[in-house]
Amino acid sequence: MQFPESWLRTLVNPDLDTQALSHLLTMAGLEVEDTCPAAPPFSDVVVARITAIAPHPNADKLHICQVDDGTGTPLQIVCGAPNAAAGLTVPLARIGAELPGGMKIGKAKMRGVESFGMLCSARELGLSQDHAGLLELDASSVAGQPLRDALDLDDTLFTLKLTPNRADCLSILGVAREVSALTRALLTPPTAQPVAATLADRLPVSIEAPDLCGRFAGRILRGVNARAATPAWMKARLEKSGQRSISALVDISNYVMLELGRPTHVFDLQRIQGGLTVRWAHEGESLELLNGQTVALGADVGVITAGEAVESLAGIMGGEATAVTLDTTDIYLEAAFWWPDAIMGRARRYKFSSEASHRFERGVDFESVVEHLEYMTRLLVDICGGQAGPIDDQVVNLPARQPVKMRLDRCHRVLGVPVGREEVEKIFTRLGLPFRMEDGAFIVTPPSYRFDLFIEEDLIEEIARVYGFERIPAVAPMARAQMRTVPETLRGPHALRQNMADLDYQEVINFSFVEESWEHDYAGNADPIKLLNPIASQLAVMRSSLMGGLVANIRYNANRKQSRVRVFELGRVFARDAGVIDGDLSVAGVRQPQHLAGAAWGPVLDEQWGAPSRQVDFYDVKKDVETLLGARAHDLLCVAAPHPALHPGRCARLVLQGHEIGWIGELHPRWVQLSELNHAPVVFELDVAAISTVRLAEPVELSRQPVVLRDLAVWVRSDISYQALHDTLNQTIASDAKLGIVQDIRLFDVWRDKATQADGPEKSLAFRFWLQDPAATLDDARVEQCINRLLEALVSAHGVRLRA
Repeated sequence: MQFPESWLRTLVNPDLDTQALSHLLTMAGLEVEDTCPAAPPFSDVVVARITAIAPHPNADKLHICQVDDGTGTPLQIVCGAPNAAAGLTVPLARIGAELPGGMKIGKAKMRGVESFGMLCSARELGLSQDHAGLLELDASSVAGQPLRDALDLDDTLFTLKLTPNRADCLSILGVAREVSALTRALLTPPTAQPVAATLADRLPVSIEAPDLCGRFAGRILRGVNARAATPAWMKARLEKSGQRSISALVDISNYVMLELGRPTHVFDLQRIQGGLTVRWAHEGESLELLNGQTVALGADVGVITAGEAVESLAGIMGGEATAVTLDTTDIYLEAAFWWPDAIMGRARRYKFSSEASHRFERGVDFESVVEHLEYMTRLLVDICGGQAGPIDDQVVNLPARQPVKMRLDRCHRVLGVPVGREEVEKIFTRLGLPFRMEDGAFIVTPPSYRFDLFIEEDLIEEIARVYGFERIPAVAPMARAQMRTVPETLRGPHALRQNMADLDYQEVINFSFVEESWEHDYAGNADPIKLLNPIASQLAVMRSSLMGGLVANIRYNANRKQSRVRVFELGRVFARDAGVIDGDLSVAGVRQPQHLAGAAWGPVLDEQWGAPSRQVDFYDVKKDVETLLGARAHDLLCVAAPHPALHPGRCARLVLQGHEIGWIGELHPRWVQLSELNHAPVVFELDVAAISTVRLAEPVELSRQPVVLRDLAVWVRSDISYQALHDTLNQTIASDAKLGIVQDIRLFDVWRDKATQADGPEKSLAFRFWLQDPAATLDDARVEQCINRLLEALVSAHGVRLRA
């Protein structure tokens, strides 16, 4: 929020300079993001009045002006501004003046006519970007007065970066209350003499949605002059606060909003058919807003209607149909309390924001509605004239102010300093927080403009802000230095990240919300979880897989001439699951497991002389997964199965000890082509919970006996997998104690007869066995007996035959 320091000091004027005031507000939680001068430096620019004007004899677009600069001697100025006219009061840069940007003014001759200075536009003085004509000043300004004094340009603009809970400080009055409480300076809030009702006219208003509107007040004004000029002081304050002056009616509404924090709306009474109704919108209704945007309304959006016509978005923005114009003579002035939950997020849904919605969705004072309406009426009548009707005030559903209890000893423990009871009482009094004592505790009733006081810690924060964070000593916490025992069988996310980095993968962090097409393409998810309020139209759903983000990372790097990419991500995915219930870390109906995914693309190794270059393949990445699993990789199975993101013949489901833990495979050729990659990445995705435990190492005595190696080659039908044979061998060894000498089995050769087709009826598999007895040296008879027993098991289970 931006405002000029001079406006704030009309309400509270502490004995502090600008820098000290800025520091005070920042340390009290109202961060001053920026302070800057209201106008750039310039010198010798004064108020002047054009007394006469004549056309230039040698130029159609130039005029010769006689200007009174307060010295008593008229100056001749050549000017080309289209609005230059006799009687106009404008800025004059005298000879020797220096303007923003280093421009110096001297005597000049323009088309044969001498000019002794320059009449200035707002842009030439750095006050705004308006350069359509001369900057017109108030006619009451004194000629010769320095312009910086006349427009109060030696002012400072404050920009506050407020936290969402401090809605009460979205106004000059709210900030002034804070400054008064912090400095004990006298607060003089804006007041106005109420306008007596001279009309009996009333506009009927019906509130059909008390959960939308808690209080609605309004009054009719007739005979207003919408073409009246906005006073210079009001226009200056608005412009210094970042508001563009539009017309008197609109300017007054904006002024009240900035000064008091009260958004209001002015309807053109002649354009309202019948009375007003406050209700929730109906599906299919639409509304053209003041910004020219036409929006389709939903059933959870509040509206104000006149008859059957929707006139405005409640608490957000008015409609074009009842907007005031310069020809408006009769108006209906409205001020209301809209429930924050009923306004929150609605404006962002339509991809815009308004000053009114920014305040109402955070909470606006509901007790001062009539008081603020009277204040605005006084401004309207004084500036635009007219007669006012009585105020209709309907109170239907206001927030209950629940008392908040604060224990003094709890305050001392949280702050670490013993703030005395008398000082706490003074702080609450200065903050305008009514309280009573009960059993030694403070019972505080939050005022109507404070929507951020709910729990004990909120009140302790108020004590700390006013007491002063700088008065709280920085004492290091005292704690026993006790080492935490880390379970040897548990690998946390940091350890997994380190393991992946050791495997030459680089970590990436992608958005948890993705394009909806990614969910269809990479996860086969036809019903993804959609965001109600996405940050961008293409990031509309929650991800149920990490693969899409990694493919996008590879494509991004490939487009930037990177030839080798290896990336991984550890993050949550989101899927519908009716079995999930609400909890501290869960949301009903949504499963949120952590997944670890990796992707490799390009050469297996960086370019080098010691190894030929080849593209990474399925088995390279499978080895990385086995390395990641460590000792548990012995139990990992790759089961051929289809996946929507992966190549139908080069992907597998990963199964660990009977549990499905993820997928591995090449990216589907369709998505490779869509991503414009010259070859397919190999990706994998694992359930973090399934791989976060490791086996505890079990030391065993090393045998001194030699190891015996034996090979066994068999013919087997092509449709029988190696895994089936391997499982049969393991089961046989486990069921026969005599086979305990078999320490390891590995497949070292797969062969097919070239005379047959590649996928002929049989294939040859060659196994190598490592045999060792820890207590005795193996003889040939025992080894042959063991190998024959394993061969018999394969023949019995799979019908294999020995290869000669």
